Amino acid sequence: MLLPVLFALGAALSNALATVLQRKATLTVPKSEGLRAGLIIDLLRRPVWLIGIVAVITAGVCQAVALATGPITVVQPLFVLELPLALVISAALLQGRLSRTGWLAVCTVVVGLGVVLFAASPAGNRTQVPMTHWIPAVAVCVAAIAALVLAALRRPEGRGRAACFGLATAISYAMTAALMKTSMHTLDDGGVTAFFTTWQTYGFALFGVCALFFLENAMQSGPLVASQPALTLGDACVSLALGVTVYAEYVRTGWWLVPQLLGAALIAAGVLALSRLPLARALASEEKESAEAAAADAGTPAP
Repeated sequence: MLLPVLFALGAALSNALATVLQRKATLTVPKSEGLRAGLIIDLLRRPVWLIGIVAVITAGVCQAVALATGPITVVQPLFVLELPLALVISAALLQGRLSRTGWLAVCTVVVGLGVVLFAASPAGNRTQVPMTHWIPAVAVCVAAIAALVLAALRRPEGRGRAACFGLATAISYAMTAALMKTSMHTLDDGGVTAFFTTWQTYGFALFGVCALFFLENAMQSGPLVASQPALTLGDACVSLALGVTVYAEYVRTGWWLVPQLLGAALIAAGVLALSRLPLARALASEEKESAEAAAADAGTPAP
């Protein structure tokens, strides 16, 4: 279990770095009311965004190794550490530090995650999944994503729109991980030819691109306090559901559900507190006031 955990943590760290760089890049391009394909073209002209994409690719490689060697119910929940790591990196880039409230929230997330994983004790590592499992899983996730995107487009810019795009991103990330797991086992068993001839490979690539697109729109749609909790908690919950229903992985139930719910509550409280920090809001807002508050939170003068 050590290998998938280490690579999952590496993926979370790389994603955190990518988040910081990509949020800065998206604030330099024009906003749009709807889905705008030109958004990606604008971002391709930003070197900071391209460096962020390199970090995304690194995270993808680490995630692939983690999923190939461990259960999805262990790997994906570790990605809740992405937000705490992103804020620590942000503070480092500002040459400052997190406030006491920030560090308390980081510790709350870490403790909550530890409680959840200990209480749930996920197990199982099925390598192949029958189509009877894939068809309903893909259908439900695609329908949910479509409904969330439509709901987001019908809302004005703000928390509701950002939350819808954030949750759509979370489901896309969870499906990407689920399909990637099968593809990596196919690569291990059948080689490169089998990898490029299985539909799951193209499925996880498609869901991954959609996740990136929805994420960029979530960043521009509203405050981080709305999109990040939906993204962080949604990814973990949907991945857990896919691990149990698709890959037949299992977690402890009965009275173990009590500490699991307690740990989930700690994670939710910590993520919500982190997303309310001025430092976090500055990564998703163009307002000078947010930037000044972030600098104060980091212990540095405002630019």
